[in-house]
Amino acid sequence: MRNSKTLARIRSGGLARCCSLGHYIPAYVSLAARSGFDCIWLDLEHRAFDTREIQALMALIRAFDIDCMVRAPTLEKTGLYRYLEEGATGLMIPHVSTPEMAEALVRASKFPPVGDRGLDNSGLDSGFRETTNFEAYVEWANRETFLTVQIETPEAVANAGAIAAVPGVDMLFIGPGDLGLRLRQAGDADGSRLEAAFQTVADAAKKHGKAWACPVGNADELKRRREQGASFLANGGDFLMLQHGLEELARQFEAAGA
Repeated sequence: MRNSKTLARIRSGGLARCCSLGHYIPAYVSLAARSGFDCIWLDLEHRAFDTREIQALMALIRAFDIDCMVRAPTLEKTGLYRYLEEGATGLMIPHVSTPEMAEALVRASKFPPVGDRGLDNSGLDSGFRETTNFEAYVEWANRETFLTVQIETPEAVANAGAIAAVPGVDMLFIGPGDLGLRLRQAGDADGSRLEAAFQTVADAAKKHGKAWACPVGNADELKRRREQGASFLANGGDFLMLQHGLEELARQFEAAGA
């Protein structure tokens, strides 16, 4: 049973590096690990993977010793902890706007006494029963897997303190796309309310001893969020790499007059 690189970084006061994956590209796992990333964010909310593809990617993720945070497409209890049994190091749940929802997610993803996750100890997460000591497995799983809740609505920002206070919630992840959309529709023309929301979440996380995270788009933003206290930042992924790479190749053709 392996320990989480993400949690080790956070617990030491460092920054966990994350990149996203939304398509079945096995080689991406090796490239991300060799490039120094700690975690791959596997997006099942907006992208389609079948079960065997997820299992194959999880085996590669274990082989290359990198964490996997699954953004889950379900709130169903057994569906959530099945991702952990398949080898995910963490779960990220979209649109968590209330402490009650956060509490339900803890019950689904953490073993007693923290939550109410069902016990199997025969999946990839446990090395297919690397230990027959159930108590040791449960203690490891509660210590080395993490629950991330996404703050993506004005309601979630207003409840950030109460959500961060829920035992078993490990990280708050600001989703600037969804949150920014809702704030703009409510009149945030200059982005000041979105920026204020970042600070609200950062303050709530600090008060309750929780990590907070967000995606970043460039080095300046990465530096700013790190200075603000973020301990997990997601920068780039397969879609943008393919898009930018193809655009650059197209520019080379145009420069050559082809």
